[in-house]
Amino acid sequence: MSNTPKVPLLDLKAQYATIRDEIEPVVRKVIEDQWFIMGPEVKGIEDEIAAYTGAKHAIGCASGSDAILLSCMALGIGAGDEVICPSFTFFATGGSIARLGAKPVYADIDPVTYNMDPEHVRELAKGCKNLKAIMPVHLFGQAVDMDAYVALGKELGVPVIEDAAQAIGTKDNTGAMTGTRGTIGCFSFFPSKNLGGFGDGGIITTNDDELAAKLSILRVHGGKPKYYHSIIGANSRLDALQAAVLRVKLRHLESWHDARGENARFYDDKFAAAGAKTSATPLGSDGFQMRTPEPAKTPARHVYNQYVIRVPAEIRDDLRAHLTEQGIGTEIYYPVPLHMQECFAYLGQGKVGTLPESESAAAETVALPIYPELTTEQKAHVADTIVAFINERAPVTA
Repeated sequence: MSNTPKVPLLDLKAQYATIRDEIEPVVRKVIEDQWFIMGPEVKGIEDEIAAYTGAKHAIGCASGSDAILLSCMALGIGAGDEVICPSFTFFATGGSIARLGAKPVYADIDPVTYNMDPEHVRELAKGCKNLKAIMPVHLFGQAVDMDAYVALGKELGVPVIEDAAQAIGTKDNTGAMTGTRGTIGCFSFFPSKNLGGFGDGGIITTNDDELAAKLSILRVHGGKPKYYHSIIGANSRLDALQAAVLRVKLRHLESWHDARGENARFYDDKFAAAGAKTSATPLGSDGFQMRTPEPAKTPARHVYNQYVIRVPAEIRDDLRAHLTEQGIGTEIYYPVPLHMQECFAYLGQGKVGTLPESESAAAETVALPIYPELTTEQKAHVADTIVAFINERAPVTA
């Protein structure tokens, strides 16, 4: 057992070891300059993210959650309004809508991609009385069907807010980067993201000059010029220290995407050799009882912020416990869909079976280590341990 490799879900120390010599001088420079709020480092990362994504504007803010909140504020979303978003996502998606007094209307997901189902959005929109936006989430690093959502936004006459917190560098089926085809794109720099800072941080992209100007004001309490307020905003600025770190990391992002893709293909091949199919085949059909992510087809690109497998609900938690015993980190993204969260009980969507695909995914999915610095030995340990467990606990019976 002592020779068994440890495989944490994420190893930020391994990443830092490769860029320490680049990071420390820029952090020291910010400290010596004593320019911590806004300034050239923030302007630099904004310009570089705009260029990287292909968006006309990029506006830094304090977190990915604030990126969503500020976007909703800029679009005038408030009390009594409705925004359709997925239930199977991180809390900030629905929470930011609710914080403004608006109503999140939760949609179900496509079980193949885990992304919000545009046809269910269309169905839900028919029952909305004051729909103000739709908010698809590019979950786990895979793009939603942006063709469908751009068309749906026009059909419904509402803006499309792209929650791309997990999807910087992701490309949709046209080859376009996430955050560039909707009205607004929202990104997170939380440390676990493919492009993660040394704390919280976020950025908003848009091609709309007027929205960009409004977002820039909203993040500084709605003041322009300083101490003169025509609108009420928030204190949500990206720190200069975070911006400096992110500018260094951005130079490595494409190589990190490539490494995550290689790791995903390693898992795909190992699991396929054991008989696993992709999520395009429903779990429970004949064969090896595990499903792997459906690969993106070129020119689309999945950046694998998470590599999520699916196993029968009755063995999911036991599998996680076994992997923990074997020194392998895992996580569930997400164990409770938003429509079933206690704080959203007032919406009346919490009955079991309301959003069946979201509820099934919450009970059956597991995220595996996928970070770029994984060694072949570590990946093999993860894959071999899972295959052996499933063969023992969920053997093929038909």
